[in-house]
Amino acid sequence: MSLNAYLMLSAILFCIGLAGVIRRKNILMIFFATEIMLNAVNIGFVAISKFYGDLTGQAFSFFIIAIAASEVAIGLGLLILWFKKKNSIDSDSLNKLKG
Repeated sequence: MSLNAYLMLSAILFCIGLAGVIRRKNILMIFFATEIMLNAVNIGFVAISKFYGDLTGQAFSFFIIAIAASEVAIGLGLLILWFKKKNSIDSDSLNKLKG
């Protein structure tokens, strides 16, 4: 496969993730959509890294995977606490936060 095919796949996955972030109301689905976006960026980094014969893109990809894992762990912890308090994981209920 050519570099263009990998970059097109990456762009399509990123657009699917972006549409999921914009359209979804459920916070869990928003987390899944951001994971799709991060994986799309990883595909792009690895494809460009392979095309140029440099390992920098693959190293960035490993860092992004590690950051995404920690983001999900913290986000799901906060989501569980929010669900226990409000009995809803709808993003509209987040507008009612008080300082």
